Amino acid sequence: MILIITFVVATVASLGLGAIVRRVAPAIGAVMPPRIDRWHEHATPTMGGVAIASATALALMVTLVQFDFRAESAVLLPVLLAAGAMFFVGVLDDRLQLSPLAKLVSSLIVGAFVVFALSGAGPGGLPLGDTILAIVWFAGICHALNLLDNMDGLAAGVGLIAAAFMAVVFGGVLSMALVGLLVALSGALLGFFYWNRSRARLFMGDCGSLFIGAVLAGVSLVPIFQAGEVLSRAGLMAGLILVVPLFDTSFVLVLRRLAGRPATRGGTDHVSHRFVSLGFSDRSAVRILYLVGLGGGAIALALGLFEPDVMLPIVALFAVILGLLGIYLARVPAYDAEDFLALEKSSFAPFLKDLTFRWHAGQVILDLVLISACYYFAYWLRFPAVQFAHFLPIFGASLPAVLGLKLASLYVSGLYQRSWQTFGLRDIAAVLRGVGLGTLLSVLLAAYLYRFEGFSRVVFALDALLLTVAVLATRAFFPAMDMVASARNKRSRRMLVYGAGAFGRLLVREMRANPDWQMNPVAFIDDDPAKLRQWIEGVPVRGALEVLDSVLRAHQVNEVIVSSLSVSDDVEQQIRSVCADLQLPVRRLKMEIS
Repeated sequence: MILIITFVVATVASLGLGAIVRRVAPAIGAVMPPRIDRWHEHATPTMGGVAIASATALALMVTLVQFDFRAESAVLLPVLLAAGAMFFVGVLDDRLQLSPLAKLVSSLIVGAFVVFALSGAGPGGLPLGDTILAIVWFAGICHALNLLDNMDGLAAGVGLIAAAFMAVVFGGVLSMALVGLLVALSGALLGFFYWNRSRARLFMGDCGSLFIGAVLAGVSLVPIFQAGEVLSRAGLMAGLILVVPLFDTSFVLVLRRLAGRPATRGGTDHVSHRFVSLGFSDRSAVRILYLVGLGGGAIALALGLFEPDVMLPIVALFAVILGLLGIYLARVPAYDAEDFLALEKSSFAPFLKDLTFRWHAGQVILDLVLISACYYFAYWLRFPAVQFAHFLPIFGASLPAVLGLKLASLYVSGLYQRSWQTFGLRDIAAVLRGVGLGTLLSVLLAAYLYRFEGFSRVVFALDALLLTVAVLATRAFFPAMDMVASARNKRSRRMLVYGAGAFGRLLVREMRANPDWQMNPVAFIDDDPAKLRQWIEGVPVRGALEVLDSVLRAHQVNEVIVSSLSVSDDVEQQIRSVCADLQLPVRRLKMEIS
């Protein structure tokens, strides 16, 4: 009950204090003008972090009233002092524009203090290497949240998700005061979100993002200290909860380094910006990153509930998805395209292109992860917990042979001779051949070497099914992203194709393969009743000529292309007449070979 009250107090206080800061900020010059490296078009009040920090502190007092502060102070005080120190650094940066080096040094100093204080509060400190990692972890999370504050509602929403999951996942090992601090921060971010959602009327500023990062980083160090090492189950869970800021920061730093640009130079080259460059709205881009944060938090929660051995394949698959997403977004030009042009001119450009589409070693490494994860997960699905532990040694002994056989089968099937960029229906046969042959050889191996003792036919069947789905999903990832991006691109013309035959299908494929055309096929019209309500090349067939007017209006079509050579002059005239009433251009596809 006390935590609910804390959350409500923090939300209401942040909402009210945000209104005050929004009015006071312009009077003291705390206004962020439009800048090339910032994602807003109008001057906007900043320093909303004052409202977040004040509301968090006020709500935390409600929690502390119910507990003995002296008993809680050993771990609470270092986190609070660190958050206060980073808030002060943020205020100085908002008002005086500190250099990136000054902020980095400040965060490392504060991180060293937190690690020193927590070492004295627990049963023992960390080893030397882990102590350094813990300090870097604190500074890294602070700056990751700072860098994430690049689009309306992004840092506030991601911070809210992370704080809530951290309170739930680590609630059993944290003191009630620290849980109360996370709940208070969640409420403060929810209240601030009202002012910061698109289009933002108040920015949090560096004082807000650094404060949020310090609280999350400081609290996450407590279970890490209890585990005795940074690279532990607790560390993995904390990394999953904070996956969005970590992924975004790593992505930006790596791409800037490859492009030969300073890592400290701001720009619209973050993950969120590249989603917008693909054609998503800024709100959709932010929501996608919310979903990534929710996914990471959910996996962290499951990792705390189940044995690590059970969850590791899921963690590995989640990492594969993020890796594929990162590789795909690396090919997308940032909104002003400067970063993309710099990357294209760099010596790493051929490597990145090959890594994405033609670097078959990358596909082999990916399949190593998929084969291992699917084989493991098949055992987990087949056997309950007690039996699973019994069959685990059999899995470990047979895994190398299964890996070798299945990789060889995928190679023989011709899968590695195909490009991810052109992966289509014809390539499904190669996947089925490779997985089928690999499963057959694995069964024969188990029968020949082990007389099938300790093995299960159901495991091999489940493994074949899981691996087929996993390989198809990863190979279809890039074409699917291209299709989604094309469909959501706000700058593309919405095209209706008259004729869903061979030429119509070819035209749709070319539209999606050539983003420079800026054409988004949204519907087919075809006079063949057998094609009605079918989806061809991912585009629906909406009907025949008599529904053309309603389809054009319903889909907000910008242009019509007649693709079928069998359309008569009379029908074409009717098409042009309907489009003329709506002031839509009509073009006809012509195929010429010279």
